[in-house]
Amino acid sequence: MKRGKNYNAAVAAIDKAKLYDSAEALGMVCELSKAKFDETVEVHVRLGVDSRHADQQVRGAVVLPNGTGKTVRTLVIAKGDKADAATAAGADYVGAEEYIQKIQQENWFDFDVIITSPDMMGLVGRLGKLLGPKGLMPNPKAGTVTPDVAKAVTEAKAGKIEYRLDKTNIIHCPIGKVSFGAEKLSENFNTLLGAIIKAKPAAAKGQYIKSCVIASTMGPGLKINAAKISD
Repeated sequence: MKRGKNYNAAVAAIDKAKLYDSAEALGMVCELSKAKFDETVEVHVRLGVDSRHADQQVRGAVVLPNGTGKTVRTLVIAKGDKADAATAAGADYVGAEEYIQKIQQENWFDFDVIITSPDMMGLVGRLGKLLGPKGLMPNPKAGTVTPDVAKAVTEAKAGKIEYRLDKTNIIHCPIGKVSFGAEKLSENFNTLLGAIIKAKPAAAKGQYIKSCVIASTMGPGLKINAAKISD
Protein backbone atom coordinates (compact mmCIF):
# COMPACT_ATOMS: atom_id res chain seq x y z
CA MET A 1 0.00 0.00 0.00
CA LYS A 2 1.32 3.42 -0.98
CA ARG A 3 1.42 5.85 1.96
CA GLY A 4 1.31 9.64 1.98
CA LYS A 5 4.22 11.87 2.91
CA ASN A 6 2.77 12.68 6.35
CA TYR A 7 2.53 9.00 7.22
CA ASN A 8 6.04 8.32 5.95
CA ALA A 9 7.36 11.27 7.93
CA ALA A 10 5.69 9.91 11.07
CA VAL A 11 7.21 6.47 10.49
CA ALA A 12 10.65 8.06 10.09
CA ALA A 13 10.25 9.81 13.45
CA ILE A 14 9.51 6.55 15.27
CA ASP A 15 12.17 4.14 16.49
CA LYS A 16 10.67 0.77 15.53
CA ALA A 17 13.08 -1.07 17.81
CA LYS A 18 12.12 0.97 20.87
CA LEU A 19 9.50 0.13 23.47
CA TYR A 20 8.02 3.47 24.49
CA ASP A 21 6.68 4.65 27.80
CA SER A 22 2.93 5.21 27.32
CA ALA A 23 3.08 8.94 28.13
CA GLU A 24 5.92 9.49 25.65
CA ALA A 25 4.10 7.48 22.98
CA LEU A 26 0.90 9.45 23.40
CA GLY A 27 2.83 12.71 23.19
CA MET A 28 4.37 11.56 19.91
CA VAL A 29 1.01 10.41 18.53
CA CYS A 30 -0.37 13.91 19.11
CA GLU A 31 2.75 15.60 17.73
CA LEU A 32 2.86 13.48 14.59
CA SER A 33 -0.83 13.73 13.73
CA LYS A 34 -1.14 15.76 10.53
CA ALA A 35 -4.59 14.71 9.30
CA LYS A 36 -7.16 17.37 8.41
CA PHE A 37 -9.59 15.93 10.97
CA ASP A 38 -9.40 15.16 14.69
CA GLU A 39 -8.01 11.64 14.66
CA THR A 40 -9.11 8.98 17.12
CA VAL A 41 -6.36 7.45 19.25
CA GLU A 42 -6.65 3.69 19.66
CA VAL A 43 -5.01 1.12 21.90
CA HIS A 44 -4.39 -2.47 20.84
CA VAL A 45 -3.52 -4.88 23.66
CA ARG A 46 -2.48 -8.49 23.04
CA LEU A 47 -3.14 -10.70 26.05
CA GLY A 48 -1.56 -13.97 27.13
CA VAL A 49 -4.89 -15.82 27.24
CA ASP A 50 -6.79 -18.11 24.88
CA SER A 51 -10.17 -16.68 23.92
CA ARG A 52 -11.33 -20.14 22.81
CA HIS A 53 -11.73 -21.08 26.47
CA ALA A 54 -14.70 -19.70 28.43
CA ASP A 55 -12.62 -19.30 31.60
CA GLN A 56 -10.10 -17.09 29.79
CA GLN A 57 -12.48 -14.53 28.33
CA VAL A 58 -11.72 -10.90 29.08
CA ARG A 59 -14.66 -8.56 28.71
CA GLY A 60 -16.00 -5.55 30.53
CA ALA A 61 -16.65 -1.85 30.37
CA VAL A 62 -15.08 1.26 31.85
CA VAL A 63 -15.90 4.97 31.92
CA LEU A 64 -12.95 6.96 30.58
CA PRO A 65 -12.34 10.03 32.78
CA ASN A 66 -12.09 12.34 29.77
CA GLY A 67 -14.64 10.60 27.55
CA THR A 68 -13.96 9.47 23.99
CA GLY A 69 -14.63 12.72 22.15
CA LYS A 70 -17.45 11.01 20.32
CA THR A 71 -21.16 11.79 20.55
CA VAL A 72 -22.75 8.50 21.62
CA ARG A 73 -26.25 7.71 20.36
CA THR A 74 -28.17 5.48 22.77
CA LEU A 75 -31.15 3.22 22.16
CA VAL A 76 -32.97 1.99 25.27
CA ILE A 77 -35.41 -0.90 25.11
CA ALA A 78 -37.60 -0.49 28.17
CA LYS A 79 -41.15 0.21 29.29
CA GLY A 80 -42.94 2.15 32.01
CA ASP A 81 -40.91 3.92 34.66
CA LYS A 82 -37.62 2.65 33.23
CA ALA A 83 -38.46 4.12 29.82
CA ASP A 84 -39.34 7.44 31.46
CA ALA A 85 -36.06 7.41 33.42
CA ALA A 86 -34.07 6.68 30.24
CA THR A 87 -35.72 9.60 28.46
CA ALA A 88 -34.97 11.89 31.39
CA ALA A 89 -31.32 10.74 31.34
CA GLY A 90 -30.97 11.86 27.72
CA ALA A 91 -31.38 8.64 25.74
CA ASP A 92 -31.70 9.32 22.02
CA TYR A 93 -34.28 6.62 21.39
CA VAL A 94 -36.55 4.88 23.91
CA GLY A 95 -39.14 2.23 23.18
CA ALA A 96 -39.82 -1.47 22.88
CA GLU A 97 -41.46 -3.53 20.12
CA GLU A 98 -41.45 -0.67 17.63
CA TYR A 99 -37.64 -0.43 17.69
CA ILE A 100 -37.21 -4.21 17.54
CA GLN A 101 -39.31 -4.19 14.36
CA LYS A 102 -37.48 -1.17 12.97
CA ILE A 103 -34.15 -2.97 13.30
CA GLN A 104 -35.53 -6.22 11.87
CA GLN A 105 -37.51 -4.78 8.99
CA GLU A 106 -35.59 -1.64 8.07
CA ASN A 107 -32.04 -2.72 9.01
CA TRP A 108 -31.93 0.41 11.19
CA PHE A 109 -28.74 0.99 13.16
CA ASP A 110 -28.63 4.74 13.85
CA PHE A 111 -27.29 4.16 17.36
CA ASP A 112 -23.95 3.32 18.97
CA VAL A 113 -25.11 1.58 22.14
CA ILE A 114 -28.23 -0.41 22.93
CA ILE A 115 -29.27 -0.65 26.58
CA THR A 116 -32.07 -2.77 27.95
CA SER A 117 -33.70 -3.70 31.24
CA PRO A 118 -33.46 -7.42 32.15
CA ASP A 119 -37.20 -7.96 31.68
CA MET A 120 -36.89 -6.98 28.02
CA MET A 121 -34.06 -9.36 27.09
CA GLY A 122 -36.55 -11.92 25.76
CA LEU A 123 -37.57 -9.32 23.21
CA VAL A 124 -34.05 -8.09 22.46
CA GLY A 125 -32.79 -11.67 22.15
CA ARG A 126 -34.60 -11.92 18.82
CA LEU A 127 -32.03 -9.49 17.43
CA GLY A 128 -29.01 -11.62 18.32
CA LYS A 129 -28.09 -12.48 14.73
CA LEU A 130 -28.29 -8.80 13.74
CA LEU A 131 -26.68 -7.16 16.77
CA GLY A 132 -24.06 -9.82 17.56
CA PRO A 133 -21.87 -9.42 14.45
CA LYS A 134 -21.86 -5.64 14.96
CA GLY A 135 -20.82 -5.94 18.61
CA LEU A 136 -24.04 -4.24 19.70
CA MET A 137 -25.75 -7.04 21.65
CA PRO A 138 -26.48 -5.88 25.23
CA ASN A 139 -24.56 -7.75 27.90
CA PRO A 140 -24.67 -7.62 31.73
CA LYS A 141 -20.83 -7.58 31.92
CA ALA A 142 -20.78 -4.42 29.81
CA GLY A 143 -23.50 -2.85 31.95
CA THR A 144 -25.91 -2.64 29.02
CA VAL A 145 -28.40 -5.11 30.53
CA THR A 146 -29.34 -3.43 33.79
CA PRO A 147 -32.35 -2.41 35.91
CA ASP A 148 -30.83 1.08 36.13
CA VAL A 149 -31.08 2.05 32.47
CA ALA A 150 -30.83 5.75 33.33
CA LYS A 151 -27.39 5.27 34.90
CA ALA A 152 -26.28 3.23 31.88
CA VAL A 153 -27.36 6.05 29.54
CA THR A 154 -25.47 8.62 31.62
CA GLU A 155 -22.31 6.50 31.62
CA ALA A 156 -22.51 5.82 27.88
CA LYS A 157 -22.84 9.54 27.19
CA ALA A 158 -19.94 10.28 29.56
CA GLY A 159 -17.52 8.04 27.65
CA LYS A 160 -18.08 4.46 28.76
CA ILE A 161 -16.41 1.99 26.42
CA GLU A 162 -16.60 -1.76 26.21
CA TYR A 163 -13.48 -3.87 25.89
CA ARG A 164 -13.44 -7.50 24.75
CA LEU A 165 -11.06 -9.99 23.21
CA ASP A 166 -11.22 -10.70 19.51
CA LYS A 167 -10.40 -14.12 18.06
CA THR A 168 -6.68 -13.30 18.02
CA ASN A 169 -6.65 -12.45 21.75
CA ILE A 170 -6.34 -8.71 21.13
CA ILE A 171 -8.43 -5.92 22.64
CA HIS A 172 -8.96 -2.87 20.43
CA CYS A 173 -10.28 0.31 22.10
CA PRO A 174 -10.49 4.04 21.40
CA ILE A 175 -9.20 6.26 24.21
CA GLY A 176 -10.02 9.71 22.83
CA LYS A 177 -9.07 12.22 20.17
CA VAL A 178 -5.70 13.73 19.28
CA SER A 179 -7.08 17.12 20.34
CA PHE A 180 -7.29 15.85 23.94
CA GLY A 181 -3.52 16.16 24.29
CA ALA A 182 -1.11 13.69 25.87
CA GLU A 183 -2.15 14.29 29.49
CA LYS A 184 -5.85 13.53 29.06
CA LEU A 185 -5.10 10.63 26.75
CA SER A 186 -2.70 9.22 29.37
CA GLU A 187 -5.45 9.39 32.00
CA ASN A 188 -7.80 7.50 29.69
CA PHE A 189 -5.09 4.98 28.76
CA ASN A 190 -4.25 4.24 32.40
CA THR A 191 -7.94 3.83 33.26
CA LEU A 192 -8.48 1.36 30.41
CA LEU A 193 -5.35 -0.66 31.15
CA GLY A 194 -6.22 -0.72 34.85
CA ALA A 195 -9.61 -2.21 34.01
CA ILE A 196 -8.09 -4.82 31.68
CA ILE A 197 -5.56 -5.83 34.33
CA LYS A 198 -8.31 -6.07 36.97
CA ALA A 199 -10.26 -8.35 34.60
CA LYS A 200 -7.40 -10.86 34.38
CA PRO A 201 -8.92 -14.36 34.44
CA ALA A 202 -7.82 -16.71 37.22
CA ALA A 203 -7.06 -19.30 34.52
CA ALA A 204 -4.54 -16.99 32.78
CA LYS A 205 -0.97 -18.21 33.19
CA GLY A 206 2.35 -16.55 32.43
CA GLN A 207 2.67 -13.01 31.10
CA TYR A 208 -0.79 -11.44 30.91
CA ILE A 209 -0.08 -8.36 28.77
CA LYS A 210 1.99 -9.61 25.84
CA SER A 211 2.16 -6.37 23.87
CA CYS A 212 0.51 -2.98 23.57
CA VAL A 213 0.42 -0.61 20.61
CA ILE A 214 -0.92 2.96 20.43
CA ALA A 215 -1.84 4.61 17.13
CA SER A 216 -3.98 7.38 15.71
CA THR A 217 -6.47 6.76 12.90
CA MET A 218 -4.04 7.69 10.12
CA GLY A 219 -0.75 7.20 11.92
CA PRO A 220 1.70 4.35 12.52
CA GLY A 221 1.68 2.35 15.74
CA LEU A 222 4.06 2.88 18.65
CA LYS A 223 4.96 -0.14 20.77
CA ILE A 224 4.57 0.30 24.52
CA ASN A 225 6.89 -1.30 27.06
CA ALA A 226 4.54 -3.97 28.44
CA ALA A 227 6.95 -4.66 31.32
CA LYS A 228 6.14 -1.20 32.68
CA ILE A 229 2.43 -1.96 32.71
CA SER A 230 1.76 -3.54 36.08
CA ASP A 231 -0.08 -6.85 35.98
